[in-house]
Amino acid sequence: MNASKIAVNIKKYRNVMKVSQDRLSKNADVTYNTIIKIESGANINPTIDTLSRIAKALGVSVDELIK
Repeated sequence: MNASKIAVNIKKYRNVMKVSQDRLSKNADVTYNTIIKIESGANINPTIDTLSRIAKALGVSVDELIK
């Protein structure tokens, strides 16, 4: 359940910031494939490091991504 929340929240904040998956991957310094896998639900357990990088790139806290 949390993984889908993470996917939904990343997509939501990404859309608010009007950034593509590719741009987010570059800003967060994670692979494009990682962003796709997380958003699609293929990666249901991203590492805290990955979540921290994505959160920082989106200007939100990790808590905001997982709640």
